[in-house]
Amino acid sequence: MKRKLTAIFSSTLFLLLVSASLAMALTPKEELGKLLYFDKHLSIKKNQACASCHHPRAGWSDPLNAAAPDMFPVSLGSVRTLNGCRNAPPSGYAAFNPVFSYDEASGLYSGGQFWDGRADTLKDQAMGPFMNPVEMGMPSKAAVIQAIAEPKNRKASIYCKLFMQVYGIDLKSINYNDPDEIDMVYEMVADAIGIFEKTERLTSFTSKYDSYLAGNAQLTAQELNGLALFEGKAGCNLCHPSAATANLDGTIVPPLFTDFTYDNLGVPTNDNRLLVDCGIDNGLGGRLVTGVDPNADLQVGKFKVSSLRNIELTAPYTHNGFFATLEEIVRFYNTRDVANWPLPEVSDNLNITELGNLGLTADEEADLVAFLLTLTDGFCKNMPDNFVLPEMTVW
Repeated sequence: MKRKLTAIFSSTLFLLLVSASLAMALTPKEELGKLLYFDKHLSIKKNQACASCHHPRAGWSDPLNAAAPDMFPVSLGSVRTLNGCRNAPPSGYAAFNPVFSYDEASGLYSGGQFWDGRADTLKDQAMGPFMNPVEMGMPSKAAVIQAIAEPKNRKASIYCKLFMQVYGIDLKSINYNDPDEIDMVYEMVADAIGIFEKTERLTSFTSKYDSYLAGNAQLTAQELNGLALFEGKAGCNLCHPSAATANLDGTIVPPLFTDFTYDNLGVPTNDNRLLVDCGIDNGLGGRLVTGVDPNADLQVGKFKVSSLRNIELTAPYTHNGFFATLEEIVRFYNTRDVANWPLPEVSDNLNITELGNLGLTADEEADLVAFLLTLTDGFCKNMPDNFVLPEMTVW
């Protein structure tokens, strides 16, 4: 109960600070993106927005999943009898994901949006959910634009004003029979959403750990021990780098807690009722398609390494939402190979060197969790003055 109350308190504090931040001035394009991001009218049943699955209350992930991770490991669609097969990744800090690429020297893929990196930028990513039948379910790009402009949308008048101000487009005179014009306006919609997702609302760097790195806060003994384990015995930082970068001018670039690469952790199949028809998920290997990309076989079962920022709020964990709590996934990392865990969903390309038998005690697992809780935004009101942002993805 104490753990649950702590999470609720942290979520409430996080939401209060984000809500205050959302009220601050935005550029016209950012304001347009924010309105589109939170608009449920742009779904087939008028009940789902981007924010429905990527909400500030849940660290920019799905609040329904976070509230009941055992029951809802994946997100429901606008049509409530439909759902996706993957846990919705947080949109917070997604602006820092580099473009998907392959490094021949290391043989590693990295970057991209989604669990399999199939979209390069936030703009690319934002074009997908509107017409995905298990998400917002709209039948066409034209239908999305009509939903933005139609009088039944309470935001229509402000949309008309902002589209004209930002893009020079009159929403009232759209030619819905011109596919080129529809494509152009639809890209503007995605562009505005992506620009909003790059704002400090989603990239605030206001956690206790950020304050600690800036020299403005102290970690408790348990949190410090967790940090030492994270960077030492547990080896978490091998994929989730935790060190800040110090510049010559004294400024600090805070860590993002991901190296953006792909791994097969050996996550078990999730037999939740929402996932029974999903089949085996081959991750990056499935996207690359065996036989088309010569590296596809070596990527089967691999998913993008997630950022750990706000991880306290973003349950459940991993691509299929198998783990409902931080305690569970930390224990899995520690004991995958020596405890009675179910078999991996995909056993190919398993990471057998960095997890599975870490030899952590129960107290050390608890210390790691305590450290992870310091990564929740909202500890301080603003990003530390001596911080500079990491490089964002080229638009």
